[in-house]
Order: sequence, then C-alpha cells, then structure tokens
Amino acid sequence: MARTRAESSSVPPATPRPPAHRPDRPVRAPAPGEDAPDVLDAPRPRSPLDLAGPVGPSGRQAGPATDLSQERGACPAGPTRESVRGEHVHAVQGPPPSRMPRRHSVRAQILSALREALLEGELEPGRVYSAPVLAERFGVSPTPVREAMQQLAAEGAVETVPNRGFRVAERSSSDLAELTEVRALLEVPPLLALARSLPAERWRPLRPLAQATVTHAARGERGAYAEADLAFHRALLELTGNRHLVRVAEDVRRRCVRPPQSPGAVLAAAREHVLLLDALAAGDLVAAERLLRDHGVH
Repeated sequence: MARTRAESSSVPPATPRPPAHRPDRPVRAPAPGEDAPDVLDAPRPRSPLDLAGPVGPSGRQAGPATDLSQERGACPAGPTRESVRGEHVHAVQGPPPSRMPRRHSVRAQILSALREALLEGELEPGRVYSAPVLAERFGVSPTPVREAMQQLAAEGAVETVPNRGFRVAERSSSDLAELTEVRALLEVPPLLALARSLPAERWRPLRPLAQATVTHAARGERGAYAEADLAFHRALLELTGNRHLVRVAEDVRRRCVRPPQSPGAVLAAAREHVLLLDALAAGDLVAAERLLRDHGVH
C-alpha cells in the first residue's frame, strides 16, 4: 500500500499544450533541437491604450467594450476595433468642414463692404464708428467687423480709438501728394526697366486684368474696380520678381483712399491700364512713363 501511495503521489508533470494558432500572428516551426515555442507565437501583451480605451469629450476613459456614442450624443455606433486598439483610422469624426471657412468668409465679405463704403464716402473721414453699430448695420456679430476694421487699421485706412471704435483716416491733399510720389518712386523705375528687357509676349497675360478694371468701372462697381486696379498693378510689379517691392507698393496703394470720383473719371483711369500695357509691350518708354505718373493721381 505504501508503494502504491508513493507511486500515485509522483505524478509526472503535464505536457505543456502548444500555443493556440492565431490567424493574425505568424507561426514559425521550431528549429531542430528547439523545445520552447517561438516567441512570435506567444500572446501579444496589450498596451495601456488597449486597456484604457478611447477618451470621451468629458475626459472619461472608457474600457474596450464601452460605447461612447451616448456621451458624444452624435452617432449611435460605438468605437471601432481599430480605434480601440490604437491603430490608424482614415475616417476621423469631427465638426463639419464648412464650419472652418465660414467665419473667414464673413470677415472677407465685411472687409470688402467696408472698403467699398470708404471709396463711396459712406464712412466719413474723421468720424468714429463702433464695431457693434456696424455689425448691426451688416446683420452680423461684432467679431468679424472688429477683425475687418483691424485689417483696415493695419493698412492705414482707419485709426483705432480706445474704448470707442475706429476713426476713418483723413487724407489731406498734401498726404495724397506725398503718397503719389512714393508710388512713383516704387513703380516707375522698375517697370521702365522691364519695358526695355521683356518681350511683348510677357505682357500679354496681363491684358485680362486690365480689361477687368474697365468692365467694373463701366458698371459703376467702385469696390470691385479698386480690387481689380490693385490686382493689375500687383501683376505688373510681380514681373520684377521682387516680393518685397510688391508688398510695399500694395501697402502704399491701399493707403491712397481718395474722395469719391465721378463714374467718368473712374472709367478714364481704367482705360489708362490698357494704354499703359500697350506702351510697355511696345517698349515705348516715353508713353509708359507719362501714363504711370499721370495714372498715379487717379
């Protein structure tokens, strides 16, 4: 009986079971003489991200099986297997893309409307306008109006008045004469140099820009004409390849806010763009310089 009890107590250890085959893990056959299973067959340890799960908008971490759709209140489906495991997901949920450019679009529209109001004389020089009052006029919140006015202040068209709003800058005849002189110093020499060196075909792509100023002037679109005029002169100076010259000249031009002119005067100034382009393409330096200097006073 004692022998039988001893024999029964010495039970040989159980043979280790081979690891279960995982379809998503590679399996390698043991090398000759290798007893231990390959490490690639061992179960993969889970990372803290796998155990913690995604984080909801309230900052609460959910487990792998927790559905965050109720907390988000948006889509009924819970987190996918890829998002729980921390893998890369191409489709990322978020706010509608239209939300991002909408505010910028409103600010751009308000900026354009304010520039046109300055050109038309609707915003009187020397008078202070508050952002809330202008916002009520345009039917928008004060924020895009304030941002647009700050842009105009950077361009010198208005001045910031603390705790009151923005004052429309007053340009005396002396101020306009000085700005016109600066424009001539910036634009005339480089454009005459280009007229001596560039072939006629290099000026041809600018013709639609010159014609656009004529179209807007004929329709009485003062704001659109001002932007088309700026685009035409910007394209002229861009042929120099000097980015700093383009930026400084554009800043000076935006500061030249003149009193409202008659539709006939605006149309005559627009037609000078076409004549100037013809003179530059023909290499007629005398006509080009005369048009550049005379055009600067419009």
